[in-house]
Amino acid sequence: MNTKNEWQEYFDANASQYEEEVFTKNTDAEIKFLLEELALPPGSVVLDMGCGTGRHAVRLAQAGYRVTGVDISHAMLNQARAAAQAAGVQVEWVQSDGKLFKPVQEYDAAISLCEGALCLLGSGDDPLESDLQVLKNVAAGLKPGGRFIVTVSNACRMIRVVNDEEVRAGRFDLATLTEPIELNVHTSTGKQVIPLRERYYTPPEFMRMLHLAGFEIEHIWGGTAGKWNRQPLRLDEMEMMMVAHRAV
Repeated sequence: MNTKNEWQEYFDANASQYEEEVFTKNTDAEIKFLLEELALPPGSVVLDMGCGTGRHAVRLAQAGYRVTGVDISHAMLNQARAAAQAAGVQVEWVQSDGKLFKPVQEYDAAISLCEGALCLLGSGDDPLESDLQVLKNVAAGLKPGGRFIVTVSNACRMIRVVNDEEVRAGRFDLATLTEPIELNVHTSTGKQVIPLRERYYTPPEFMRMLHLAGFEIEHIWGGTAGKWNRQPLRLDEMEMMMVAHRAV
């Protein structure tokens, strides 16, 4: 398996600025939503797949959960460790690509939010299989009936805004619903441009993936960061959310 993932390089370089992104500014409301939706007693064990800087994992630990945060970037995890220490909580941090993560314990629930472990393809990743493996790994760690809250990039929006000329120019791939992008980072050797790919999903495609991974779906909602409100997905939303549980 080719495990090269340029997103690790990007996040390692961008970790200190990550929480300046606009989509990180609604953590309070997101935690309130997660606590209500998961409805778990204190002491429950939660997996945060693609935890980033730990903004959800740390707050869930403060709420009394035992949390494992998994992320591909060591620099993002360093930020998460500092946040946990500042908050006075213990979180287990694991550096791993989500498709390579092997759970060693059973979790009561899992989250994967803001495309922390899904939708971000390295040059060696299969756009039709990579995220399915991540979902299978999450399911493998959940106890039967354990709930999973996940958000992914919404392909409906992209299909509505791209045109045939952009497709012909290679700016969006209709066959795989992927978008090549270039992001700038600043390293010790100066400015660097990193070529990346992002994967988008239609609702039935992602539903099918969850079923293949061993989940039963409870809800499909709009999932754009800052707008989690248990409302139906809208065509132009950036993200969609699915709430599922591991099949018994």
